[in-house]
Amino acid sequence: MKVLEQAARAKQASRKVRQLPLSMRNQILKDFAENLRNHTEPILEANQQDMAEAKKNGMRQSMLDRLALDEARIEQMAVGIEKLIDLADPLNIILEDRVLKSGIHLQKISVPLGVVAIIYEARPNVTADCAALCLKAGNACVLKGGKEAWRSSNAIIACVKKALHDNGVSEDSIMLCDPISHEETDALMQARESIDVLIPRGSRRLIQAVVANAKVPVIETGAGVCHVYVENTAQPEMADRIIVNAKCQRPSVCNAMETLLVEKQIATAYIPHIAAIMHAHGVTMYGDAQSCALSDLIIPAREDSFDTEYNDLIMNVGVVKDTLSAIEHIEKHGTHHSDAIITENDAEKELFFAGVDSACVYHNASTRFTDGFEFGLGAEIGISTQKLHARGPMGLQALTTYTYHLEGKGEIR
Repeated sequence: MKVLEQAARAKQASRKVRQLPLSMRNQILKDFAENLRNHTEPILEANQQDMAEAKKNGMRQSMLDRLALDEARIEQMAVGIEKLIDLADPLNIILEDRVLKSGIHLQKISVPLGVVAIIYEARPNVTADCAALCLKAGNACVLKGGKEAWRSSNAIIACVKKALHDNGVSEDSIMLCDPISHEETDALMQARESIDVLIPRGSRRLIQAVVANAKVPVIETGAGVCHVYVENTAQPEMADRIIVNAKCQRPSVCNAMETLLVEKQIATAYIPHIAAIMHAHGVTMYGDAQSCALSDLIIPAREDSFDTEYNDLIMNVGVVKDTLSAIEHIEKHGTHHSDAIITENDAEKELFFAGVDSACVYHNASTRFTDGFEFGLGAEIGISTQKLHARGPMGLQALTTYTYHLEGKGEIR
């Protein structure tokens, strides 16, 4: 299988990549960013072909937004890569330094993971982000993106491969899989001899399929069933701004709000108000019995509505008794991604912060800020909703592990 050959070649290349000095890694990234700018036209041509095919195949508008590139988005990719150049080296950091009882000098030092495989959907920007992050952290990577974006991703990868070549580094360090069969994808997920860690990015269905079938260690990134809870002391104008932004600014992404919860004490006044606002923004709303009784604009929820990541101008509305009830709802229906409370009551804020077990918990702010760029990470490899190794937006540090260096003077045990 070609994908296994690519993985094996990436493994071989990773032994050199891990030894590259920071100056060389940064130079490759600098050239990568410049190549993106210089090759904007062929990238856009490739993307136009992907877009035409996606439209022909009936891809919905919110997913087309993820797929689409323009000059501004390509420039954003380049700027994101340059932000990584400015960040500190995540490698060779001494995390621990002590002398053992035996007299041996122990140092715990950050090192690359090795070969990182990423399986993701039709988002060309993910191709650039993942390639750049892996290189900065001294890793090789194997990218398996959605077939809908393959031409776009291939044009982007040509830019990083040119940067590798021009700096005398093996182009095998970054591998993009051709559109491959389910059997080949399964083989990639089981290639323990070549792949050190596997990161899925995309829908809940994609992520759970990888978690269920992979034999390679997986860092589980999360589908985003994100909540905004409006507590009774919330400032209505602030709540309006946050809710509109969280749902409408870019509904196709994982940090967009999917469910609005409103405390019962203010529901009678606030739900008709916010339902009218969201309707004006083209949002379809599903709700529980209480919210439906308060607004004709809200449709009765289906059985799975509150568990659905819509990635579209669709949302849920629910009425809850109090903050504890909101926490219970989020625990039952959420995905441990990003959840927010809007309140002027510090005690309620602290209760929410202590009770919500999510990677990112917000007070009086939109969930849309859960993003590697916004967190100052330059970009992100994904947003982890698990608890081991990495959680939340995963930047450079999340792409490292550590090793112990031990120096002795002839000690024996």
